[in-house]
Amino acid sequence: MKVLITGAKGQVGFELMHAVPEWAAVTGLGSKELDITDEAAVMAACRRVRPDLIINAAAYTAVDKAESDQDTAFAVNATGVDYLGKAAAELDIPIFHISTDYVFDGMKDTPYLETDTCNPQSVYGASKLAGEQALAQRTDRHVIMRTSWVFGRHGNNFVKTMLRLGSERDTLGVIDDQKGCPTSARSIALTLWNMAERYRQEQSLPWGIYHFCNDVPCSWYEFACAIFDEAVLQGLLAKAPTVNPIPTEAYPLPAKRPQYAVMDVCKLMHAFRRNRVLWQHELRDMLASVEQ
Repeated sequence: MKVLITGAKGQVGFELMHAVPEWAAVTGLGSKELDITDEAAVMAACRRVRPDLIINAAAYTAVDKAESDQDTAFAVNATGVDYLGKAAAELDIPIFHISTDYVFDGMKDTPYLETDTCNPQSVYGASKLAGEQALAQRTDRHVIMRTSWVFGRHGNNFVKTMLRLGSERDTLGVIDDQKGCPTSARSIALTLWNMAERYRQEQSLPWGIYHFCNDVPCSWYEFACAIFDEAVLQGLLAKAPTVNPIPTEAYPLPAKRPQYAVMDVCKLMHAFRRNRVLWQHELRDMLASVEQ
């Protein structure tokens, strides 16, 4: 089965390209090889590759920069997704797309369901929701995977930022009143390939929106403490810095974050017969092979 992966050089795209199953013939295109905001380029690439499935891992993920760069955020996260959906519909093939917990306002105190009302509080979140909506209008044969707090061995992420700060400082403050689920890029990639294999076998899927993140929920502060503990165990840091919990207002940023970003993953686990994955295990494995 031929699979076209867009955003192949990003965090999730990198892991998708490093976990290609034997049955898949993959064409992976990074942003330099395919600008998904160029409709003609998208259509030309899809007609050239003639894939049986598109996995879109391309995204504008600079959450704070998006507040002052709205046009680019919407071009990549909404318009580009629309073009990919159009191409998938023209080729009569399915498309998998990665979205985010930022489509929610974070005001709940119980895990978000796929059916909960979206109310993004940032340009990034609004652009990702617009992409979801555009894709759903283009084709019914889609899987939209909302995920959160993504980390991995490739690219920039919170884990790498903590490793850098931990090597430079003896003390730092980390937000403790935002709660979510750290999720490894590897576990996202493996779940997407699991979905793709089922499609290859059955030529159909229970299409729609799914939530996927690793267990268990924590705060950024708790996540940081776990990162430093594991980094010391693996010899990446000589010692852990002192980490102080701070409130959101003590570290103001341009984009508003959801205070509570925990998502319920039961729908995906049941539909695709997947087991829950602990982020602590993924963190351990990621740090063992992290790109310094």
